[in-house]
Amino acid sequence: MKKLLFLLSILVLTISCSSQNNIADRSKDNTPIHAQKNDDGEYDLDVLDSQFTYFINAIAKPMNMYSESYLKSKNQFLVSEWNSYYFSGRYRNIIESSIDYDPNINYGIKFEYKLYQVFAFVKWKYGLKLNGLSAID
Repeated sequence: MKKLLFLLSILVLTISCSSQNNIADRSKDNTPIHAQKNDDGEYDLDVLDSQFTYFINAIAKPMNMYSESYLKSKNQFLVSEWNSYYFSGRYRNIIESSIDYDPNINYGIKFEYKLYQVFAFVKWKYGLKLNGLSAID
């Protein structure tokens, strides 16, 4: 089931994403998601799950509650944890692609916030425990 394909095809309007159904497929095509800039020169995320909009508007803390450095730090940790789950095959019914995230790139606070909220959304919707998220995120 491709529960998270929609979440991981989020990293920019033009994303190179490969969805794998099992570990054997991963060895053939292990293409991580790469972030790219849109026409305006900004990084953006598109989440293809209608519940994500509800989550952002009704459940998630507002963006002004976070600093960009906090989000960047958390995202670095969460992406690392996410990718370790992906490569180990753990949660393969949820995590279907790795994320190529470079903490040295200035993605901007909007991107950092949305990426962070993707992890919070996955925790909220699927119950996936990520160590980088606190109980209140």
